[in-house]
Amino acid sequence: MNKRAELIICLGSSCFARGNKATLKAIMKFLDDHDLKEKVNFHGGHCFGNCADGPNISINGKLYTGVDENGIIDILTNELL
Repeated sequence: MNKRAELIICLGSSCFARGNKATLKAIMKFLDDHDLKEKVNFHGGHCFGNCADGPNISINGKLYTGVDENGIIDILTNELL
């Protein structure tokens, strides 16, 4: 990966209440386990405007909806490895 990937997790109240707190921990562990902290710009964002479809994350501008702490691993593997 030449360019740093951008990974944004929605920290809006709806996504957070639906499980993005656990997803946040899973992402941080994945980035650490795969030595990706220097290769991925990971940060929180405010509401993405898709509350009904949340929890939401965005990777390089691609929106993922209905993300949970288990499904995030497959998404991260496909997008970042």
